[in-house]
Amino acid sequence: MYFLIAGYNTMSEKEQKQYDIDGIASVFRNTMFGMSFIMILGYLISKWTEYPEIETYVLFGALIIGLPYLLIVSNSRKYKIKKDN
Repeated sequence: MYFLIAGYNTMSEKEQKQYDIDGIASVFRNTMFGMSFIMILGYLISKWTEYPEIETYVLFGALIIGLPYLLIVSNSRKYKIKKDN
């Protein structure tokens, strides 16, 4: 399902071989699961405390922290395969 990662499917095969797509996909998976866990936890806490605004705070908190993390880590040099000349 790597074709779902934006930009990867439009690269040439030569460019695709320069990236550790398994590592990038792992970062996406872990970040998305983490964000969804936080949102579900926020929902349950809001129902338990009967304070529905918590859902909104947790949603935006997860997005504000998770998306920049995802973009910064997935675009780091860590996932670029080094070629020895």
